[in-house]
Amino acid sequence: MSAVSPRLRRKLLDQRSVARWVGREFVYKLRTGSTMDDARALARDGAAGGAVVFAEEQTAGRGTRGRSWVSPAGQNLYFTIVLRPSVAQIQRLSLITPVAIANAVEQTLGLYPRIKWPNDLQLGGKKFAGILIEGEWTGDRPAFALVGVGVNVNFEPMAHAQLDRPATSLAIEKGRPLAREPLLAAIFASFERAFEGAEHRALFRGWRSRQALLGRPVTLSGSAAIREPGGVIEGTAEDVAEDGALLVRLPGGDLRRFQAGEVSLRGDGGRA
Repeated sequence: MSAVSPRLRRKLLDQRSVARWVGREFVYKLRTGSTMDDARALARDGAAGGAVVFAEEQTAGRGTRGRSWVSPAGQNLYFTIVLRPSVAQIQRLSLITPVAIANAVEQTLGLYPRIKWPNDLQLGGKKFAGILIEGEWTGDRPAFALVGVGVNVNFEPMAHAQLDRPATSLAIEKGRPLAREPLLAAIFASFERAFEGAEHRALFRGWRSRQALLGRPVTLSGSAAIREPGGVIEGTAEDVAEDGALLVRLPGGDLRRFQAGEVSLRGDGGRA
């Protein structure tokens, strides 16, 4: 399945975009190591909030927990947004970003993505998008934040043996190649709305309503599970909290909360 255009058409993106500040400063690269690294340098040089670094191909793209992000050229969306957030906004980026992407996909393509806690987006139980959030602080205030996004648009997962989990693309789900520009423009606008409404309860409700794991068995590993037998915690994902925590009911009946940095999902629960 080939992309509609191997290069992003900036004129079409500009025509479609209604965002006021996200993407107005737009750095386009045919090939780079990582848009996160490029955006960090841009932020340290004083780039305004909303600046975007976009690449057709990444040679060292990365996801959470040190995983690599497969980034073939001219098929998908790989970009990082520079932000100058308040404390409240940076604390809610893990809610803002997946909700914004999911809403944009639903709006432009009529698909209904689910969120696999903490930061993957799925269709039919298969991952099509991932998010990486990093930040730098000056004292007790955020200097800047970086939101890295990878969305499989016109992607054939079967052609990439290095993928370690079931994956799909929007083109596969729609059954046809897709233009990337309308979706990217919609993501910019959706992200802008969610970011500006970061403290509204509607954001949490939208994030919670798309959770894929609730009511399902999960197996968690990481620093919070080191002292557990086998270094894992098993239970049922019962709910999520407004600060982004996952609430897990253990076999003994206790309800425990886990932050994304403390644990990772694996096993059958991780394939939800």
